[in-house]
Amino acid sequence: MKILAIFFALLFTAAPSSVYDFKLKNIDGKSFDLAKYKGKKILIVNTASQCGFTKQYADLQKLAETYPDKLVVIGFPANNFGGQEPGSAAEIKAFCTGKYSVTFPLNEKVSVKGDDIAPLFKYLTEAENPDFTGEIKWNFEKFLVDEHGKLVHRFRSKTTPMSEEITKYL
Repeated sequence: MKILAIFFALLFTAAPSSVYDFKLKNIDGKSFDLAKYKGKKILIVNTASQCGFTKQYADLQKLAETYPDKLVVIGFPANNFGGQEPGSAAEIKAFCTGKYSVTFPLNEKVSVKGDDIAPLFKYLTEAENPDFTGEIKWNFEKFLVDEHGKLVHRFRSKTTPMSEEITKYL
């Protein structure tokens, strides 16, 4: 009977239709819904504290400060690439706020690829967009979501947050 209940629960669970369908935990372990950002664009970035691209934290903060009425930047620490995010939540938060004065939201550490990929990143890497789909290649890939929760653009790590490639959409 229990197996049948699980089967029906899985059968009738709708696939996410936007990022607003995801409930997450921030770096402090508190739950939040991405739906609270309806009406703003969201830049979702997988981050790491010991990466060659880590200095992009400064530009992510600048981007968040430059467009506060239009955009929310959210960092998602991940340890998927070269063990470049080994720290605890407290260590990651202290690093980001201490070294880069980060005030934009940070999510709890997640996996952004592989068998244990976080559901949000599974959705983002498979969602149709004009750029590309598929597995994340490295830290600091960026996903731009529109005001309706739909992925509209994806940028590789080398695209800096304050570049015209991103800011032209803001």
